[in-house]
Amino acid sequence: GGEGTGSAGRRHRAPTCPSPPRAVMRRPRAAAGAEQPEFEQLRIGESGQFSEGLEDRGLLESSTRLKPHEAQSYRKKALWVSWVSIIVTLALAVAAFTVSVMRYSASSFGFAFDATLDVLSSAIVLWRYSNAAAVHSAHREYMACVILGIIFLLSSICIVIKAIHDLAKRVLPEVDDFLYSVSVLSGILCTVLAVIKFMLGKVLTSRALITDGFNSLVGGIMGFSILLSAEVFKHNSSVWFLDGSIGVLIGLTISAYGIKLLIDMVPRVRQTRHYEMFE
Repeated sequence: GGEGTGSAGRRHRAPTCPSPPRAVMRRPRAAAGAEQPEFEQLRIGESGQFSEGLEDRGLLESSTRLKPHEAQSYRKKALWVSWVSIIVTLALAVAAFTVSVMRYSASSFGFAFDATLDVLSSAIVLWRYSNAAAVHSAHREYMACVILGIIFLLSSICIVIKAIHDLAKRVLPEVDDFLYSVSVLSGILCTVLAVIKFMLGKVLTSRALITDGFNSLVGGIMGFSILLSAEVFKHNSSVWFLDGSIGVLIGLTISAYGIKLLIDMVPRVRQTRHYEMFE
């Protein structure tokens, strides 16, 4: 009978609880319960500060969102996408370089160069995710982004110089079946790869993967731009400069992205260099 009233007392949280030790146990639990919604609000309301706090501990935001087995599953997907990307873009780079030399096309040179850059940036993403223990490592992430930023700057200089040279020499765009098929293929494949990389980058909160995706997207746009400039030239020969102009525009876009990446990431690499234990 006494036990029944004790449990009833516990159920209604009556202040006159028969067993003092249990009452002591109750208090912290109730306090924790009261704090929990407050903590949830803090997490939702100040997620920016929350993720910065994680960065200070050398972790990415994905460490709070993903369970360990999920993180490893997405890491493997990122590695697969990077390998596929390297094989596809390497083949396209070789084909586009061949076209560029044979046809004196600024945008196919630009595309070939961007495809080479895509091979390098995918290789950096491979390095970034090669270590299973470092899947959430902020230091490794930011290092990858800094290397990508430098590669972007170097390649943009080369693309712009080549395009300006072709504009100055009035090099006319020519398209044959080979260039046409390379352009269509690269446009479609690079765009598909870009979408997959963006999706994985969002889940893993990885700026390196998203940057690699941006690079694939640029490759896709360049593939379609080769076709566009050649079609326009076929119908109106006075617009011979479109090919070179697109080359300049793409070069400037890549350099702007590279500069932004370096400005964002160099300070973060310094902040997180104490957390190289993840390596």
